[in-house]
Amino acid sequence: MVSRRKFCTILSGAFAAAAAPVYSNTPGLLRNAGDIRVIKLKNNKTSEKINLVYWIEGTYISEALKEVNYFMRDWRQNKVITYDVANVDIIAATQALLDTSETMQLLSGYRTARTNKMLSFSNSGVARNSYHIKGMAADLRLDNRSVSQIANAAKACMSGGVGSYPRSGFVHIDCGPVRVWKR
Repeated sequence: MVSRRKFCTILSGAFAAAAAPVYSNTPGLLRNAGDIRVIKLKNNKTSEKINLVYWIEGTYISEALKEVNYFMRDWRQNKVITYDVANVDIIAATQALLDTSETMQLLSGYRTARTNKMLSFSNSGVARNSYHIKGMAADLRLDNRSVSQIANAAKACMSGGVGSYPRSGFVHIDCGPVRVWKR
């Protein structure tokens, strides 16, 4: 016979499990992005901003993702591709972990091979086979959080590459293999 205490414990566990949100299959702490996932970014080069719900209870919102694709475009070449939603999830989870109302600044999202090559002439840190070219990376900053705080939040997601660039004041986040570096 089950004691009253044990029964209440089992019952409360069942209710908690039933009330728990359903998360995507993306690994790591992307669960922190929540039942409703929001991405809030601004691009200082184009003066564009997005603040939109792109995922609700296990379903991506295609119109919102189209806006993300446009926002993440290579603005130098005005080239839009389908940006990898896994990286959008990592960015949203990073924002949630940082618990800030500040809008993240996008320094670079998708880059064409041409733009990537042009940037490599002025910056030796630009990778030849960058995840930016694949639409799988973003360089980001926040005014009210340090590079290490942003990087630590992104690393906690355990879902891709995180590069810290403290001298340049930004963090690289991608949805490639899990790895960490600092320059």
